[in-house]
Amino acid sequence: MDLGLRDTVALVTGASSGIGAATARILAEEGADVVVCYGRDEAGATATADAVRAAGRRAWTYGFDLRDAEAVSGAIAAIGREIGGLDALVLCSGQNIVTQFAELSTAEWDAIVSVNLNGPFYVLSAATPLLRDNAGVVTVASVAAQTGAPHHAHYAAAKAGLVNLTKSAARALAPGVRVNCVSPGVTLTPMGRDTAANLASDYAATKLLAGRFADPDEIARAIVFLASPAVGFITGATLDVNGGRDLR
Repeated sequence: MDLGLRDTVALVTGASSGIGAATARILAEEGADVVVCYGRDEAGATATADAVRAAGRRAWTYGFDLRDAEAVSGAIAAIGREIGGLDALVLCSGQNIVTQFAELSTAEWDAIVSVNLNGPFYVLSAATPLLRDNAGVVTVASVAAQTGAPHHAHYAAAKAGLVNLTKSAARALAPGVRVNCVSPGVTLTPMGRDTAANLASDYAATKLLAGRFADPDEIARAIVFLASPAVGFITGATLDVNGGRDLR
C-alpha cells in the first residue's frame, strides 16, 4: 500500500529514542524527509538522523525544551526558515515518573503535565502556520488516558488532556489539516520498561489479548499510517494500539 509520503517533509518530536525514533525511521522508509526533534539526548537524535539518511532521505536535527513556549516558538520559526512547510507533524515527546498518588508533589505534577500536555500544545500552535494543505498531525497519548493510573496520575491526566486537545485541534484546523491520536499500551521503550516493572508480573498475560507488550515499531507504524494522506477521511480520532487491553 502506498501511503503517499514520498518526497514529503515530517517533523517528529521525541525522536531521539523509543516510539519517536521508530516513527522517524519508518517515515523515511516510506519516502519522507524528517526533522528530528529532541530535548536532551543529542546522541540519540543523531543516531535517528543517521537512520533517516540511511533510508535515502534528508534529516535535520533540532534540540529545544518543549516545556518553554518561547524556545519552542524560536525553534519552529528556525525550522520554517530552513525547511519551509510540513506535510506531517508527530507529537511524540513524553516523560513519566512512577510515583504513587499519595506521594505526588505539586512540582512533579507540574513537570509531567508540562512535558506531556503543554509541550505538544506549544509545538502544534507554533507549527500550525507551516502545515501544508492535507497535512496530517498525530499526537501520542497512552492507554493510561482512558484507564487512569494510581502510580502515575499526572501522566494519565496529561495524556487524557492530549486526547481532548487532539479533538479540539481537529475541529479548529479542518478541513485542510487532519489531527488524530495514537494511544499505545505499554511499549518496550526505556520509559515503557520502567512502567512495566511496576506492574504485576502476569499483567501482559492476564490483561492483554496479545499476551505481550508492544514493540516500538508496532506503535510507529500506526502513527505513520495516520500521518499519511492515505487516510484523508480520518480526523479527530483516537486509535488504540494496546494489544486488546480494553477487552480483558
